[in-house]
Amino acid sequence: MPSADVIVVGLGAMGSASLYQLARRGARVIGIDRYGPPHIYGSSHGETRITRQAIGEGAAYVPLVLRSHQIWRDLEAQTGTSLFWACGGLVLSGQVGQALHHGKPQFLERTLEAARQFGIAHEVLDAAQIQERFPQFILQGDETGYFEPGAGLLYPERCVQVQLKQAQRLGAVVHTGETVRRIVPLNDGVEVETDQTRYRAAKVVVSVGAWAAQLLGEPLAQVLRVYRQVLFWLEAPDPQVYGPERFPIFIWMFGSAEGEHFYGFPQVSQGVKVATEQARTPTHPDQVERQVSEAETWAFFTRYVQGRLKGLGPGCLKSATCLYTSTVDGDFILDFHPDSERILVASPCSGHGFKHSAAVGEALAGLALHGRSPFDLTPFRLAQRPVWG
Repeated sequence: MPSADVIVVGLGAMGSASLYQLARRGARVIGIDRYGPPHIYGSSHGETRITRQAIGEGAAYVPLVLRSHQIWRDLEAQTGTSLFWACGGLVLSGQVGQALHHGKPQFLERTLEAARQFGIAHEVLDAAQIQERFPQFILQGDETGYFEPGAGLLYPERCVQVQLKQAQRLGAVVHTGETVRRIVPLNDGVEVETDQTRYRAAKVVVSVGAWAAQLLGEPLAQVLRVYRQVLFWLEAPDPQVYGPERFPIFIWMFGSAEGEHFYGFPQVSQGVKVATEQARTPTHPDQVERQVSEAETWAFFTRYVQGRLKGLGPGCLKSATCLYTSTVDGDFILDFHPDSERILVASPCSGHGFKHSAAVGEALAGLALHGRSPFDLTPFRLAQRPVWG
């Protein structure tokens, strides 16, 4: 039976980072994924992901993202691969103090508070200043904006791939196309059973995202739901207008009700990527509708983009789906399984996890090998997550 110090199950954002950080520390580590990461079936794809330093979801996240930015830059220096583009980020809202985002009220105000608390460079802009700097937006005139020059975008597929390659270079063993069926804690370790064989290790890190409830049972099933999200790449008549030198990543809360916000990116490949988030209709990760209909595209364009972004017509160059695995309060779970301290649970990240993933991998490596983390993970304990009604 193959053995290791730590087995990592699921090699997306959190799993690839954990594998890399464990291998960096000299651990004997095995990584297992049912697909071939980076892949399109989970939450770590779609060409770009937002990263920002002042985290309106809570101050506990800020040390994670600041450290993640350092890790991305270190990986770029090691590999020569571009992972992080600091093109600037804009959070704007027409109703300061009311807009809800990732389960947190007063999102713009909370972002400002985090920036001030941690000394993160930023500007507060009124509607006229936003319009002057970024004429691509069509504003109502009552908007307030938070602009952060250190925010930007990550290339998720590259981030996953680079960390997996670096982990393997350092001795990690990776098995893809292999599905984990059971994880069994033992007195002296843990056994991982797949559809092909069994493995033994002292600890296991489970970072399977949307499949966490299936694999880990009732404690996770009670607090997690999976939601299908849709991404759109819209055609811009003049791509340079939306290029990263002239346009930031953005999160725009134009109302305070559920679904009255959307986000987007500068054009870095084909089309301008824009999307919203939905937490109304749950799905099963093995039964997701992967096709995006023309009706969905048109509904998104008319509800969110039309009248808000200049020059972006309804022409959709491509679309994609991804999965959010969400808790009621929108917070992470980074904790030991209640049945065994040999099983570490990670990655149900409620749609805002990728930016933190590099540092989360470092935290999980510390917990798995030494029982301690360089970050305060108290806010992310499983027991603190409310149960879905």
